[in-house]
Amino acid sequence: MPHHFDTIVIGLGAVGAATLYQLAQRGASVLGLDQFQPPHSLGSSHGQTRITRLAVGEGDEYVPLVRRSHEIWRELEAATGQSIYTRTHGLVLGPRDGGAVRAGKPDDFVGRTIAIAQRHGIAHEVLDHSDLRRRYPQFQLNDNEFAYWERDAGFVRPEAAISAQLQQAQVHGATVQTGVRVTGLARESDHLRVVTTQGTYSAGQVVLAAGPWLPGLLGQELQHAWAPQLSVYRQVMFWFDVGAATPSFEPGAFPVFIWTFRDGPDDSIYGFPVADAGVPAFKVATAQYLATTTPDTVDRAVADAEKDGMLQRHVLPRFHAPAARCTDARACLYTVTPDHGFVVDRLPGWPGVHVASACSGHGFKHSAAVGEALAQQVLGEAGGVDLRPFGHAVRGLGTAGDGRNPRQELQTQA
Repeated sequence: MPHHFDTIVIGLGAVGAATLYQLAQRGASVLGLDQFQPPHSLGSSHGQTRITRLAVGEGDEYVPLVRRSHEIWRELEAATGQSIYTRTHGLVLGPRDGGAVRAGKPDDFVGRTIAIAQRHGIAHEVLDHSDLRRRYPQFQLNDNEFAYWERDAGFVRPEAAISAQLQQAQVHGATVQTGVRVTGLARESDHLRVVTTQGTYSAGQVVLAAGPWLPGLLGQELQHAWAPQLSVYRQVMFWFDVGAATPSFEPGAFPVFIWTFRDGPDDSIYGFPVADAGVPAFKVATAQYLATTTPDTVDRAVADAEKDGMLQRHVLPRFHAPAARCTDARACLYTVTPDHGFVVDRLPGWPGVHVASACSGHGFKHSAAVGEALAQQVLGEAGGVDLRPFGHAVRGLGTAGDGRNPRQELQTQA
């Protein structure tokens, strides 16, 4: 294989695979490197499904990304024959008087989602508790709850999306090398030198899309003030067999959902309809931001106590599924910034190095468009989705250790 490329992409998960595909499609000479065999279950881009929704309560800046991503998923489906995006409709539920209380103030995620849908002309409805009970009797609701309903919400299959983009990248001439670890990155006179366990390569530009491995890579190889502010958290996804109730939890009858309440640290859950008819189970998860970890030290096993805790705390009290039992559970990793936003930017002091990571647990639905916008940035193309809102300075990452606390709003695997 050649040893010099226009661009080298390090990490081939959600964003890395998308960037590699978009660069190759545009005719660039590009090498993709990953220490594992993507798609794999060791990072952030696995677990059968990720929520996608057009009205993104995390901020207006995300709407163009998810809209473009939906178009790209459909293009990939047409090119590969794989099922990637399934429209199921979606709910964002919460109490009428605001959601979880954080920093002493109600965090009205439902209200923010509705406002964003209105500003961007996204097809939706606002449902009160009686509407919800009639349309979705699977949920056990109280009279104070209401919801945002979105027509085009659904789920993306992360493993299929990554596979399709890596396949298409190679169709367009990309080189993919897996099972190889990057051990060094250096700036030389007119190029960047990437040292790996299987050889040394050079390129005019490098994209770092290493997900939860990025903080260690930045800390060791690319010392920079904001690297220590990228925190990695272990999250767990659970699947429940609901027995005779299964038909009511299948796509068409059951939506993807995000549900906020006021019960303490895990005061929100999110979930999906049955995605695999051969293994009929619906998926539920929450998020925790109390204990950090690393990809090398994380406990990837899920204890029986964790499974029972999810069943007793969230499934039996909140769904009409008395026979529910946990059939599977898997850990994954979020890489999170202090404000739970993205970082997609050029690395200061390193010309030609682009960072695309810290998707903060809500990145998969945007990843296809992030990859396209990054490819355009690398190649100097005009147009495309504006990445400036995701710069490190905008994210407040200019100074390490500024003492700010994470916003800790609801984040979802999407």
